Amino acid sequence: MDFGDILDEWDRQTARPQGKKKKASKNVPAPPKRDAPEEPEPKKTGEPKRVHPLTAWLRIHEVYDKDAEAQDEQAAAGERRRRLLHKKPDAVIDLHGLNQNESWIALEAFFQEGRMQGFEKLLIIHGKGNHSSGEAVLKQTVKKFIERCPFAGESGHGNSASGGTGATWVLLKKSGK
Repeated sequence: MDFGDILDEWDRQTARPQGKKKKASKNVPAPPKRDAPEEPEPKKTGEPKRVHPLTAWLRIHEVYDKDAEAQDEQAAAGERRRRLLHKKPDAVIDLHGLNQNESWIALEAFFQEGRMQGFEKLLIIHGKGNHSSGEAVLKQTVKKFIERCPFAGESGHGNSASGGTGATWVLLKKSGK
């Protein structure tokens, strides 16, 4: 079998049922398909069905799509986030009347307990600082604590019914991360 016969065989195997058939150049073979090739039809003579080697290899080695798996994980994380944003807090702490050091200690204990209990969302009531001279001390303390806490995730202020800017909600990170 010479190179011309190989090209003719290639043309027969990749022939299109509709439209004009492209002529393959005798010098340049057609580019290979990117996906796993389809299995050819078995011949009528009773020969067993032939499987393309790439298809056989993929079946034997149980290849999985890690990109699809990552997309599924991202979708699940997005769904969890949406659910938690609309969820009521699992626990609430009120820091009114505490100084900066006392509130830091109370927050450490509150977050540790929340994590041990498996809570997902916490609410911290710190007040707006209307009676403070200058900036709201407890609000800044809560912000610093959340930034430094290794298992505090996303945070924000709720609507006016849940305290507005005088309260901060925090989503706790999952235990595995």
